[in-house]
Amino acid sequence: MDEGGTEMEREYRKQRKLPGRYVLLVVIIMGNGLLQTVRTEDDMPPWWPAVCAALILWACAWVALSQLRARTRVTADGITRQGPVRARTWAWRDVYDIRVQPVEGGRTALHPQWPAYLYDSDGRRFMLPQLNEWQLDDPFAEVADLRTAAARHRGLTWEQRPEVEERIRRRTVQRKAWRWASIAAALTLGAMVVVLAGEVAVGSPKSPFLLLVCVPLAAFAVLGALLNWFWAVRPPRTP
Repeated sequence: MDEGGTEMEREYRKQRKLPGRYVLLVVIIMGNGLLQTVRTEDDMPPWWPAVCAALILWACAWVALSQLRARTRVTADGITRQGPVRARTWAWRDVYDIRVQPVEGGRTALHPQWPAYLYDSDGRRFMLPQLNEWQLDDPFAEVADLRTAAARHRGLTWEQRPEVEERIRRRTVQRKAWRWASIAAALTLGAMVVVLAGEVAVGSPKSPFLLLVCVPLAAFAVLGALLNWFWAVRPPRTP
């Protein structure tokens, strides 16, 4: 964190090296993707190498931009979230809360486990780049200090409001539902790849587009809608 001028002028940017497990996992994923682009087996669709190459280029560009550009800037006027491409600023009166919370969906090596999130009055949340345990020794203490310093600029207290908490709960349910739907779609895609490979092996392949695109998308949409409906009635436990 860099401070200058007043206690409210802070900028959180990448200052520490990435964890070794993150770098290793990214190298493994990129290496596997590169392998897919050079495979020339007869059972591979002709468009598969181009798709893999495009995904690798997109992922490399996104990771690079995230490390070079992503940051969080705090001033007396509000908070600016600079992403890999776009920036967004909230005035303090539009900030409902700032919370350090565990990442939903379990632990992985691809992202910090305790990032800080900004919540607005509509219950939407936005991750604040570089305000996490990878870049700070104690993100909880940093956010507590940030809330204290910002209190006099907000014109509002940090007290919880029931109507906003209900909006946050509903959006949490929606994120959980679509996250599980995404997992189901990925598993369905894997199953369809196996089915397509079997059809190719016996010499009677059906439509790859139907198997690899339509079926996974249908699984995503149906399961997401069902979980949204079910958890709206019986909310799941939140961490």
